Amino acid sequence: MNDELLIGLVSISDRASSGVYEDKGIPALREWFDGVLTTPWRMETRLIPDEQAEIEKTLIELCDTAGCHLVLTTGGTGPALRDVTPEATLAVAHKLMPGFGEEMRRISLHFVPTAILSRQVGVVRGKSLILNLPGQPKSIKETLEGVKDADGKTLIAGIFAAVPYCIDLIGGPYIETNEAVVRAFRPKSAIRSK
Repeated sequence: MNDELLIGLVSISDRASSGVYEDKGIPALREWFDGVLTTPWRMETRLIPDEQAEIEKTLIELCDTAGCHLVLTTGGTGPALRDVTPEATLAVAHKLMPGFGEEMRRISLHFVPTAILSRQVGVVRGKSLILNLPGQPKSIKETLEGVKDADGKTLIAGIFAAVPYCIDLIGGPYIETNEAVVRAFRPKSAIRSK
């Protein structure tokens, strides 16, 4: 079994994909993962427009052909007419993981009241976990890491704390993290000794 985690990063934006402005989501995620993952990983990136058929095709390709264990999207989760990322994600899902969307909104509500407008979802497709993240780098980091006090102590765990165990359960590699950033939570029976 290959122990290298393969992450698909998909930035969904009409303007960024057409070159109107520079995508900030993928660089922010790359930097975040560099600081949190202590196990080997690599990534596949895609920058695409807000087109449901294109999003579906990209998610299927990253899961089924590229073999990504984790696929993260940024953008297209609000109520605007062009925001169709959740619809595309649900269309390719084999299993719904509603806790991820619920927790992302709960975390974001600590920072902005407009978090209730987010329609982010989490799903499993085969052996891949797909999560819709916010579009802004600051919000992406908050969602993944959670709510911390002034001393950096975690008050509410971010969604990434549950991702390594979810990847275990769907047949992916064992993921370890820099616990100063995010502590991966697993039941005692699922923790491997070093």
